[in-house]
Amino acid sequence: MRPIQNKISALLKTPHTAAFAAGALAVLAFAPFALSPIAILSLATLFWLWSSASPKQAFQLGWLFGVGLLGFGVSWLHISIDKFGGVGFALAVIITLLFVLALGLFFGLAGWFCAKIGPTHSTVRLLVIYPAIWVLVEWVRGWFLGGFPWLSLGYAQLDTSLQGFAPVLGVFGVSWVVALLAGSLVLVLKGLPLPLIVRSELDASPGVLRPVLLIVLMSSIWLLGGLLESHSWTEEAGKPLKVSMIQANIPQELKWKPEQFEPTIDLYVGLTKANWESDLIIWPETAIPAFFHQVEQELLNPLEAEAKANNTDLLIGIAVHNRDDKRYFNAMVSLGQQRDAYYKRHLVPFGEFLPLKWLLDPLITFLKIPMSDFSAGEKDKSLLHVAGYPAGISICYEDAFGEEVIQSLPDAAFLINASNDAWFGDSLAPHQHLEIARMRALETERYLLRATNTGVSAVIGPHGEIQGLSPAFKTDVLTRDITPLRGMTPYARVGNWGIVSIALLLLGIGIVLTRRGNTNTKTSII
Repeated sequence: MRPIQNKISALLKTPHTAAFAAGALAVLAFAPFALSPIAILSLATLFWLWSSASPKQAFQLGWLFGVGLLGFGVSWLHISIDKFGGVGFALAVIITLLFVLALGLFFGLAGWFCAKIGPTHSTVRLLVIYPAIWVLVEWVRGWFLGGFPWLSLGYAQLDTSLQGFAPVLGVFGVSWVVALLAGSLVLVLKGLPLPLIVRSELDASPGVLRPVLLIVLMSSIWLLGGLLESHSWTEEAGKPLKVSMIQANIPQELKWKPEQFEPTIDLYVGLTKANWESDLIIWPETAIPAFFHQVEQELLNPLEAEAKANNTDLLIGIAVHNRDDKRYFNAMVSLGQQRDAYYKRHLVPFGEFLPLKWLLDPLITFLKIPMSDFSAGEKDKSLLHVAGYPAGISICYEDAFGEEVIQSLPDAAFLINASNDAWFGDSLAPHQHLEIARMRALETERYLLRATNTGVSAVIGPHGEIQGLSPAFKTDVLTRDITPLRGMTPYARVGNWGIVSIALLLLGIGIVLTRRGNTNTKTSII
């Protein structure tokens, strides 16, 4: 016990360093490392530090945790900004750093609220208020100004019993469970016979009953997750389908070069013709380096005729230019039994469109940063039918937004995500994106087909399991059988509002309990 006690004492003496380190280490809980317990331990460290901090200190600690998490976890953003944004390495690093520093404010605000509400030392605060505020701030980060829900702690619990909560409460619900376990862990340590300096900081008594009860609570949470994981919310809706996904592995820096056009098309067409026996063939996002109207007659119409002759549907990623209203769309177009198109709805700020264009356009022009100018697709458009079934389609990072993915349910028999993670090279990004896709399959209990340009392409089962995988940066055709499914998980029915409502209710209860338990202390949220 002595080494643990010494480490705890050291943490209390260097809280700001500890907060940053805890955030940085939390990256190891996510793919490709998948050391899931680190998410709980890192958050427990932050909660521990918050438990004796003033609102100002808690803000600083939370901000440093967020900077550590995102600074190491999404540092890959600079690759795209540098290589394909044309701004140079130094400016790319500065832009990425500013982005991380800004997003860190969400974690800082979480700390400020946690320290502001209730007495400094409170069991209710660690078990009720902290988890509620944590999940509410994660949720807000997922939609504010377009949203960036990357590295929500719930993703780190795939392949553990806690993933059983995902079909019920979604990824933010799993994050809430992680926060509840983190708070419980802090309280367990509070109840241990730690050195006086540590005990005084935590206002802890060396009793035995509380740690025992909390360990029982933590064990019960894991057991409940396992029970939920074994439950099935959907059923088969038809016979298995054979699907093939083409991973052409075209380097992003070569993709749009004129001399690369014919080799790219020849590769896709050749790999497709070798797999006409499949019910569905999928090409990744913007697989064809041209607009739809430029290749419709010579390439797409013959492919469509051949797909019909083989009773196959071909789903391709391509940019569409509506020449009537001069708008551009990032699209997935189905060729075969029924021609139709899905236009991407949730565009990437600064990548696919420029927000606040009237304000930022002069700056972007001055810095000579190239910008796309896509339009968002209609939100109420009917689902595409491929291989005889309606499918829920998302493009690129649209699959990071669970509440948008479930809009295709209950009709969608399976999900499709077409991406091009080549923008971020050989970094953590493709692995993290695959992890996100796995969570969407788990939340909806549907197969998810993930087709990418350079990897990682995958067939993901309805419980988030990987049933087939194409190696990254390899030309490959991934073929598997999938089963169309019907039915609705609880999360698919209520979306994020389920866990948000629970968190708001618990936050209200926590505020009432802490105020009643500390009538001599005046506290307020503002």
